Amino acid sequence: MNSIPEPQLTLDGSQPLTPATVQALGALCDAAEDATGAATPLVVALTGAPATRVDVPLPLVNKWERAVRRLEKLAVPTVALVTGDCGGTALDVLLATDVRIATPDARLVPLAGADTDDASPVEVWPGMALYRLANQAGVAATRRAVLFGEAIGAERAYALHLFDELVADPAAALAPVLAKLTGGAGTGIRRQLMLDASTTSYEEALGRHLAACDRTLRAVGAAS
Repeated sequence: MNSIPEPQLTLDGSQPLTPATVQALGALCDAAEDATGAATPLVVALTGAPATRVDVPLPLVNKWERAVRRLEKLAVPTVALVTGDCGGTALDVLLATDVRIATPDARLVPLAGADTDDASPVEVWPGMALYRLANQAGVAATRRAVLFGEAIGAERAYALHLFDELVADPAAALAPVLAKLTGGAGTGIRRQLMLDASTTSYEEALGRHLAACDRTLRAVGAAS
């Protein structure tokens, strides 16, 4: 690989969710979907967590979650670079990515207002972060963070496989990760099969796996 791409999106989870935030993520997904056949990974930089009361219109949250779901289902690999606290919109995006590289001081903060001196009550961020946390790390592993607002430190997140690497400079560690990601095809298909495994029966999954194998074999045959 000749050059390391800059993050295509930088998101600060301490900032309120706005229509512009939804549009920015939607535009990123548009570009990735339009790049037919491209295997270049999509890179996002994430930081920040809400420290005060969350007041977001539910229709906007719905649009945001649709954009995050699009990110989660992209055919190209996705990489998150995490610095410091990560909550709110940043956590939503993090949990929808394939590879997560974080600084040693990074923390996952699933509740707004958690671990702060602010007088506002701790509140659930109105996204699907808790759903993805429980599915990816398990209910028991995330119980204290969800019920008591305890942030999940970097080492703990790494042990739970919520982070893949802990480095002082996530951007500097990007090159070897991208080399691995661009060396294979079918990331989107494999990711979807993995996500479906926890929510579908064996019989339903079998049909999807066979269809995915057929698509992969056809693609390999066309490329040879």
